[in-house]
Amino acid sequence: MRTIMVMFDTLTRHLLPPYGGNWVHAPNFTRLAERTVVFDNSYVGSMPCMPARRELHTGRYNFLHRSWGPVEPFDDSMPELLKKQGVHTHLVTDHQHYWEDGGATYHNRYSTYELIRGQEGDLWKGHVKGPELEQKVPLEMMKPSRRQDQINREYIARDKEEEFPQAQTFTRGMEFIRKNAEEDRWFLQIETFDPHEPFYAPQKYRDLYPHVYSGGTLDWPLYGPVRETPEEITHLRFEYAALLSMCDAYLGKVLDLMDELDMWKDTMLIVNTDHGFLLGEHDYWAKSSMPWYNEIAHTPLFIWDPRSGKKAERRNSLVQMVDIAPTLLDFFSLPLPSGMTGRPLRETIETDKPVREAALFGTHGGHVNCTDGRYVYMRGPVHPDNGPLNEYTLMPSHMKNMFTPGELQNIELHKPFTFTKSCRTLQIPVGFQWMNPYQYGTKLFDLESDPTQYDELHDPATELRFIRIIAELMIANDAPPEQFVRLGIPEDGIMNEASLAQQKATILEHAKVDLLQDVEWTRGAQNQWRRLLAVMPAAARTHLMQGFEQFAKGMGVKQVNHDVILTFAEHALPPEQKELVRSLLLLASRTN
Repeated sequence: MRTIMVMFDTLTRHLLPPYGGNWVHAPNFTRLAERTVVFDNSYVGSMPCMPARRELHTGRYNFLHRSWGPVEPFDDSMPELLKKQGVHTHLVTDHQHYWEDGGATYHNRYSTYELIRGQEGDLWKGHVKGPELEQKVPLEMMKPSRRQDQINREYIARDKEEEFPQAQTFTRGMEFIRKNAEEDRWFLQIETFDPHEPFYAPQKYRDLYPHVYSGGTLDWPLYGPVRETPEEITHLRFEYAALLSMCDAYLGKVLDLMDELDMWKDTMLIVNTDHGFLLGEHDYWAKSSMPWYNEIAHTPLFIWDPRSGKKAERRNSLVQMVDIAPTLLDFFSLPLPSGMTGRPLRETIETDKPVREAALFGTHGGHVNCTDGRYVYMRGPVHPDNGPLNEYTLMPSHMKNMFTPGELQNIELHKPFTFTKSCRTLQIPVGFQWMNPYQYGTKLFDLESDPTQYDELHDPATELRFIRIIAELMIANDAPPEQFVRLGIPEDGIMNEASLAQQKATILEHAKVDLLQDVEWTRGAQNQWRRLLAVMPAAARTHLMQGFEQFAKGMGVKQVNHDVILTFAEHALPPEQKELVRSLLLLASRTN
């Protein structure tokens, strides 16, 4: 028995032909749907990239305890479990986050691996003098990655497809398949960073989408509100589509090879992704800086299981990334670790047997979202500081750097969780948060009547039902007690309509800014002001508040809104802070 998993990053479900996409050139995804079971209710668990991959390894939610980080010493890693039981596990990937501080323990869990360089801002080619940026980048912290990406592209020519990391990744993966086609008991993970931004693709795929665009290089949208022109929006969508069509072409090569080597009789195939991407829907780009709408959270998933032989069928059961590890262990007849909360999908593939009634998903410190397949409930924090919130880890590293000494000043040892094998973890208080879900509030959507999630549903009975479900699932996943406090949810999940209404009134009261109380504040302006205070040193906040009062009175402001806050920031902040703060304030102005 063998398994091939083809994993894409940022594969947007609704653009694929098997899920209703009608303008993207992706014939091999259609072909894939004819050879596999297609899941219509696959959802993310923890987001984004490495949190999702920790779930892939452990079969357990990451986001209730931890943000972006490595595999922990107490984690049961699916590839390593397979390896220890004589299943050769091989990873071929161009996903550069595997060799950053926050991902450096993942690839060594496999028997063997190959890492392909050059994607995004991968610290690959060394130029002492970097190029001037082709695209305007408001956030200073993003500029090094953008410059490095431009350097990397000098070694990846549009007319030489074989130089692209994705092409090399699939070539090496298919090399493994050919070499080991006659061998038994192996798992191959072919994982490409595409179609993740930047949307850099060979010219022949861009030619599939002719359109009028007169600007310069524009293929890497900034996470957050859409500020581009209609022409630029269309261009960015076509650039994504071109990269998606390249993914489709290389998927087709894997399907061709499975046909050629007659592998369908004994080889499982899984095609999946970590999350999707907003391409202007809800007036946003990307992910992370807004609620986890279905364009991001509702994912494509295709599985061929040779044991059942089911193909060209669809499944409605609710499944998640946490189910992949137990599915693979089950396929190789291995037991599941006690800490694994995901479920094998063998019977779901065969008969659509459900493995859960509801699913949690989200990001650490964000909304705790819950779906039963029909409704999506996004539970936000009840206080503007989005606290209390802690990280629980023995590997204190972020995406690209270690935790700073300042972050580690108030650490404590926490008692073991059910999944830490009697190990106590560091409990690290979370400080400043770039993205705060409080500004968006709690949301409820009925996907049956509103599949695009543009009309919030106000239904206390349904909301109370989901509060109970979230509490049950958080308890089942040994969530830290402060998560219940942060969300304003009792641990038994029991609330009534009166207590829910009183809580919502209190949340609105907490939202008010204790400044210029005789002047009306919009919700967006309140969020912006809190964000402005948060990025200022504590010693400067009193002076900033006094300055704003003088500014508002001098301008005769009758309502404090988005424009008033931005104008004040331009007037009061030193030049080196304006660009960063303006970007943060634009994000904070959004409340829906």
